[in-house]
Amino acid sequence: MRITGAVLEEIGRSRPYARSRPISVGELELGEPGPTEVLVRIEAAGLCHSDLSVVDGNRVRPVPMLLGHEAAGRVVAAGDAVRDLEPGRRVVMAFLPRCEDCEGCATGGRLPCIPGTAANSAGTLLHGSRLLSRDGEQLFHHLGVSGFATHAVVDRASLVPVDGDVPPAVAAVLGCAVLTGGGALLNAVQPEEGDSIMVVGLGGVGMAALLAAIAEGKGDVIAVDNVPQKLELARELGASAAYTPAEVAEQGITATHVMECAGHPRAFETAFEATRPGGRTVTVGLPDPAARASISPLRITGEARTIIGSYLGSSVPARDIPRFAEWWRAGRLPVDRLISRTISLHEINEAMDELADGRAVRQVILFDAD
Repeated sequence: MRITGAVLEEIGRSRPYARSRPISVGELELGEPGPTEVLVRIEAAGLCHSDLSVVDGNRVRPVPMLLGHEAAGRVVAAGDAVRDLEPGRRVVMAFLPRCEDCEGCATGGRLPCIPGTAANSAGTLLHGSRLLSRDGEQLFHHLGVSGFATHAVVDRASLVPVDGDVPPAVAAVLGCAVLTGGGALLNAVQPEEGDSIMVVGLGGVGMAALLAAIAEGKGDVIAVDNVPQKLELARELGASAAYTPAEVAEQGITATHVMECAGHPRAFETAFEATRPGGRTVTVGLPDPAARASISPLRITGEARTIIGSYLGSSVPARDIPRFAEWWRAGRLPVDRLISRTISLHEINEAMDELADGRAVRQVILFDAD
């Protein structure tokens, strides 16, 4: 079928992207779903640093690639082996499919799926399919989703159904920002009563972690970022306090557990220094592969510290997305407040500049906006 999608043509073009235009929007061909695959009409897709990291070259992926990994939509049709998703059902897309058979899947979310990770690196769907093309040239899929398009075919393992009362933009953000930030809070930090939580880096993932920590209500929740507007939003959302990284260092502010959600080595160092003895430093952000941080190994030993890496929030999407949807429904998780603005697909290059400049929390493409 013919679809409209946003294709990354070349990695590493200079900024501003509004001028260099690394992403083109146009008509593409999408193949039919295989036995375990599902055709979805995309309703909303969020822009995340994981998209930007492919555009700027921090994460090298094969190109040309149809971008987008945080999305939600409605089922149109499914392959013969898919029995549990009827047409019209709203689904959230998760950017790491789980085969449920490998050693990674046996860890309950702590480690990623091995075949899913391999497929994501290769730019295919879980079982090796490449169903996108343009003028006879095959295109690559992004993290098993390729959600910056009017339609997508994804493996059933990449989908989690949600009830229709969850709005498309909220449903999309549940699939990455909330699953990664909120999931890390629940699955890696695992706060106990009286524990204070600090979140360093208030992009979509960091703000979602902040919301989850506030919803848990175990203790004080401290927000850290360099952008004044983000600190103000954190206060409005219920943070106990909000500081710049410089203020954290100068005032010696600490917390029981600290989450690093910026994907930058200096943010990791801030998080480590602010973690109290016996506490956990949980790192969620994805820095440049060449980035290095400096910390004291002695303090890890002498202060009984724990450093935890958490990919995709150490989550099992089928387990955790419904939980966060229920929190949203109950008013505990105001995900709507994380959406900085909604855009059309044709504004994608300009939106990448907004993301790179650190101004946006979450920009969401609404497909009725085109």
